[in-house]
Amino acid sequence: MKASEIRELSEQELNDKLKDLKAELFNLRFQHAINQLENPMRLQVVKKDIARIKTVMKQRELASVKQ
Repeated sequence: MKASEIRELSEQELNDKLKDLKAELFNLRFQHAINQLENPMRLQVVKKDIARIKTVMKQRELASVKQ
């Protein structure tokens, strides 16, 4: 997911997406531990998406504090 797409989402959508990605990351880590992970690169993609969402949420929080 691109940062521009993330910025278009509402706060509720961001929270929902973050929750889904964290659950997916948990499942991927579990699959990785028992050697059933089909695409190991998916771990990296999910982690980066989580970081992007958290960055956008923090930017919005700081912008609202400045005003």
